Amino acid sequence: MTLGKKEKEYLLKLARQAVELYLKEGRALELRPADVPHKKLVANGACFVSLHCNGQLRGCIGSLEAHRPLVFDVIANALCAAFEDPRFIPLCDGDLCNVKFSISVLTAPKPLPVKDAGDLLRKLTPHRHGLTIRKGYACATFLPVVWEQLGEKEEFLAHLCMKAGLEPDSWKKTDGTQFYTYEAEEFSE
Repeated sequence: MTLGKKEKEYLLKLARQAVELYLKEGRALELRPADVPHKKLVANGACFVSLHCNGQLRGCIGSLEAHRPLVFDVIANALCAAFEDPRFIPLCDGDLCNVKFSISVLTAPKPLPVKDAGDLLRKLTPHRHGLTIRKGYACATFLPVVWEQLGEKEEFLAHLCMKAGLEPDSWKKTDGTQFYTYEAEEFSE
C-alpha cells in the first residue's frame, strides 16, 4: 500500500489524537470507517507506531500482519506504544509535547528460505528488508529503519537474535529457524 502525503499526515495526526484523548479523558478514540477521508486507509493494513522523545525511543508496538483496517491498527498501536510497551513507563500528560510519532506501514511478510548463513547474508537487503526470526518459541522482528543503527548484516542479525532471547550467533544455525522479510513505508512528524 503506497500512501500519499495527505494520508500520511492524517495517520500521524490520528495517532497523536488517540494518545492525547486517552491521556485527557481516559477513553479510546472512536472512529467510524465512514468518517475516514481517505478510503485506502480503511483497508486492512499492518503497522508499527514508534514514539521518540529527544531522539530516544519511548515506545514501539505494532502488527506484523494485516488483520484490521489500517486506521484502527494505527490507533491501537499508538495507544499500546504510549501505555503498554513493557520497556518503558507509561506516557504521562507532560510527556506528550516532547514526543514525536513515527509510523511504519508494512507489506505482508514473506518466508525467506535459506540454505545456510551465507545464503541468508546474500538474500538480506539492508535498509529495505525488515526481518522476523522464529526459532521454537523465540521470535523477534526488526523494522527496516533499524538498519540506520545496525548497518552491518551480521550486527543486525546478532541483535535480532538477542532481542528474541537467543544467542547472538543463532542466526548462523539456520536449521529449524524461520526467517520472514517485509518492507515498510516509514514516515514521521
